[in-house]
Amino acid sequence: MAVSQYIQIFTAILVIVNPIGAIPIFISLTSDQSSAELKRTIRTVAITVAIVLTATAFVGEDVLRFFGISLEAFRIAAGILLLLMALAMLHAKQSRSKHSPEEAEEAATQDSVAVVPLAIPLLTGPAAMSTVIIYVNKMSGWFDTGFVIVSGLVVALIVWIALRLATPIAAALGKTGMNIVTRVMGLLLAAIAVQFITGGLGGLFPGLLRGGTP
Repeated sequence: MAVSQYIQIFTAILVIVNPIGAIPIFISLTSDQSSAELKRTIRTVAITVAIVLTATAFVGEDVLRFFGISLEAFRIAAGILLLLMALAMLHAKQSRSKHSPEEAEEAATQDSVAVVPLAIPLLTGPAAMSTVIIYVNKMSGWFDTGFVIVSGLVVALIVWIALRLATPIAAALGKTGMNIVTRVMGLLLAAIAVQFITGGLGGLFPGLLRGGTP
C-alpha cells in the first residue's frame, strides 16, 4: 500500500476523533475538578479511546457479519454519517451524532465524565468506529491491519496530549481559532465521506461508476 494511503488512514481517524474540537466541551465538563481528578479523567479518556478503536478493529467486521450487513451498505451509511458530521463542523458546531444536548445535560450531573460522554460518544462515536471497520476491511495483510490499530493508539496519545494542554490551547486559539480548525477538519471529513459513499455505491452497483448499466 502506498505511503499516501497510510497518511490518509491516519488523517481520517484523527480528523473524525477531533481532539481539538472536543476541548471546549472537555473544559466545561471538568471545570470543577481538582488537578489530580483532571489528570485521572484525561488518562481514562485516552485509555478508553485506545480500547474502543482497537476493539473495533478486531471485532467490527464480525459484528457486521452477525447482523448480515454488507460492507458496501455499511460504507454508504458511514459516509452519510460522516457527511452530516462534516456539515456540522463546517458551521463550527458539534454534530448531534457525537454529543447531543440531552447527553450534555446528563453529563453535568455525573461524578465521572471520562468514559461517557467524553470518550464515548464525543471522541469515539459511531463515525470513528465505522471508519476503523472500513479501513480494516480494505487491508490486505497483517502489517496494514496493524497500521490501522497503531494509528488508533497514536490518536489516543494525541487525545491525551490535547486534553492535558486544553486550557493553553483554548487560550491560544481563542473562539475564532477553534472555529477555523473545526471548519478545516470538517472540509477534510467531507472529502472522506464522499470517498466512502462512492466506494460503497461502486461495490453495490459496479456499473454505476463506469457509466454503464448496474
